[in-house]
Amino acid sequence: MTFTGMFRPPQCGAQRGQGFDVLRRSGWAGVFVVVAYWSVLGCSGMPSLEEQERHVRDNQLVLHQLTPRAFVGAWGIPTYQHAEFMQFFGMKDESLIPRSRLASGEPPRGWEVRMEAGDALFLAYPDHGWLVVFFEERLVYREALTATQLHALGRSWQHEEKFRSRFEVPAAP
Repeated sequence: MTFTGMFRPPQCGAQRGQGFDVLRRSGWAGVFVVVAYWSVLGCSGMPSLEEQERHVRDNQLVLHQLTPRAFVGAWGIPTYQHAEFMQFFGMKDESLIPRSRLASGEPPRGWEVRMEAGDALFLAYPDHGWLVVFFEERLVYREALTATQLHALGRSWQHEEKFRSRFEVPAAP
């Protein structure tokens, strides 16, 4: 019996299924080892919710390591929130800049020709001075703005909501 590939780092999504034939052949012992391995190391690599909330309270807005729940837990319900399908520009520092935060037709400086697209969640916290944007439940963009700028942005979202059709609203999870 060989265990080739059984002790690879955990992978998420479609890649995860590649080693299941090895598990099937190794029986319950192999399944137990892999489940224990995944539970210790985790598939997502995300810090615990308590640690995420601590980062938010300390204003350490670490990209790809914070979730919307951490912000709500640390700062409360945002003053403004907005969800829409969005294109993102991939940057060298692994941040993703939402197309809506750029002048029309202008790519951001430092853009490395990588694009992502999907449902984005925007949270505006005027009392903390931050606009935070999430893609696939991870913080991918943060921008420090004045309370006046964040209120103006929030009011524009509220105005847009009046004219959105039900086809433009992102699907609920």
